[in-house]
Amino acid sequence: MIYVFFFLSFILGLILTFFIRRLALKLKIIDVPGIDERKIHGKSMPLLGGLAIFLSFFIVLLLARLTWWPVDKVTDRQLIGLFVAGFFLMVGGILDDKYRLKPRQQIIWPVLACLAVIVSGIGVKYINNPFGFGYLHFDKLKFEMMRFHDVPFYFTPWADIITFIWLMFLMYSTKLLDGLDGLVSGMTVIGASIIAGLCFLTPFFQPDVGTMSLILAGASLSFLCFNWHPARIFLGEGGSLFAGFMLGVLAIISGSKVATAFLILGLAIIDLVSVVIQRIFLDRKSPFQGDQRHFHFRLLKTGIPHRAVVMIYWLVALVFGLSALIFRTRGKIVFLLVLTALVLGFTAFFLHEEKKEKSA
Repeated sequence: MIYVFFFLSFILGLILTFFIRRLALKLKIIDVPGIDERKIHGKSMPLLGGLAIFLSFFIVLLLARLTWWPVDKVTDRQLIGLFVAGFFLMVGGILDDKYRLKPRQQIIWPVLACLAVIVSGIGVKYINNPFGFGYLHFDKLKFEMMRFHDVPFYFTPWADIITFIWLMFLMYSTKLLDGLDGLVSGMTVIGASIIAGLCFLTPFFQPDVGTMSLILAGASLSFLCFNWHPARIFLGEGGSLFAGFMLGVLAIISGSKVATAFLILGLAIIDLVSVVIQRIFLDRKSPFQGDQRHFHFRLLKTGIPHRAVVMIYWLVALVFGLSALIFRTRGKIVFLLVLTALVLGFTAFFLHEEKKEKSA
């Protein structure tokens, strides 16, 4: 039964992407090449693709919730909070795609999305202790803020802060990763599928979260059919943020599998930190100013074809993500350290080559 929802989200996503592409062209919500260094496509491209993923995901999720829902681990309150958060990202994304908002205006919508899920009760309550047995709990300190229809709303400072930072990191990782056709949408398919595997194929059996993950994978896969190089539509601001946001939330509600999501998106997250540091300390400019320092752009400059670079990212995400199905916490940490060393090593090499070119 669960695979029915995967195929439903895939088919609905195909239909919605087709019509949203035409809508974006009609409303002239398009990405024009040459606006900044990150725009490497050769012609104007319709945006709003993330809206198709958002709609197909939540429409099929609602259908699943009304017809077949295995376990009530994920509550209606949390699902409503998730929808409201996604809605904020879509509104902000559409505004940015149409009017090119300034960074301080763009960040409002991811912040609202984080607050929406935190208020709904979604949060990193604990993680596996990397230094030994048991868990590190972040929800021991909490305060009841209010009650609505006899439902308590708590403020848990440490859990809420960690959740906020975690989701913002993942959203901006996929936002800045979205520079090549099919890269983010393919990573979302891989990430959602691996989280589904963790929910169905391990002792941590969570069919409700697994179903949500499969629905997201189906919706993202349908968009990938239109987004694979050469793309016919882009995710847009809302879609690139929604991808990281959903993977981050699924990692949380599937039992705080933060390390799993970090392994899947590790290359993007480490690249994000590295590029921000380079912009601030090497280029002496705003970390929000776009450029081609990202790892995928550097790989393109070496002569590797567009599709091959995308598949390299997919392969890294798949290999390191699958390690989460095999290894426990300490094994995941070793893989994270290996991935970090690889990315930093290649970045140092590229910086050395860049310095040689400038001095030549």
